[in-house]
Amino acid sequence: MTLFNNQWAKTLALTLGVFVSAGVAQADTLEQRILEGESIRLGFSAAPPWAYAGNDGTAKGFVNGIAIDVLKRMGHTNIEPVLTNWSSLIPSLKAGRVDIVTGGMYIVKARCENMDFSDPIGAFGDTFVVPKGNPKNLETYQDLIDQNLTMVAPSGYNTLGDAKDAGVPKDSITEVPGTTEALAALRTGRTDAVPINVLEAKHAADLDESFDMSDPEAFVGRAKQVVGIGFRPEDSAFRAEFNKTLKNYMGSDEMMATVTPDEYITAFLPGALTMEDACKSN
Repeated sequence: MTLFNNQWAKTLALTLGVFVSAGVAQADTLEQRILEGESIRLGFSAAPPWAYAGNDGTAKGFVNGIAIDVLKRMGHTNIEPVLTNWSSLIPSLKAGRVDIVTGGMYIVKARCENMDFSDPIGAFGDTFVVPKGNPKNLETYQDLIDQNLTMVAPSGYNTLGDAKDAGVPKDSITEVPGTTEALAALRTGRTDAVPINVLEAKHAADLDESFDMSDPEAFVGRAKQVVGIGFRPEDSAFRAEFNKTLKNYMGSDEMMATVTPDEYITAFLPGALTMEDACKSN
């Protein structure tokens, strides 16, 4: 065999090895990872009070709390927090960099086409974060249009699409990596409003005296949306067991003790709302 052929054979073997390894990695289900002693990686972004990293790096926020409680009830305690940008959550799940998405995502059709959701863990609406006193009296997307004002929202948030659907001009909308950047733009006067879910809005207004939350009852966007925890389609068996355990956990004393410190109240319980119906919504 010539040197060229030797080199070609080595390259082919290496290439095949890479493809085989990649295939094996992609085929690993969450159950297989657990059996091999691997951690369950929770993917989330910094979006308090839904999900955030504690000072010690642990997974905090009520969505993480719910997921961790349910996993513990299932017998799983080897859990690893993975903090990333909001827009990277679904790509990270699809690429196998995380096993479960706990960021606090509304269940909507576009997301259901890219990952599977647990049964709902809560139902929530949207509103604006505005400067203290809401000086421009902003309550709806139409108010932004009428006054030729601007808004900022984190990449991947439903409010970006909702604003465009409501007619807010494209050049009046800025997309940023996360809520930290969005609120910084509002704080420094670079935008007029940040449309986000009511929980994050309340949290921002409570923490920063320069902010207020617009009236959620007056906000015109979408109806209350249910939130779920995300899984890869190949982990359907694990998700089914998770849902079975979640059903008995929802509304329990254990759950409320976990989520109450992060502003979740019984009014947010999803009741009869289902993941299947939510997945049909835009």
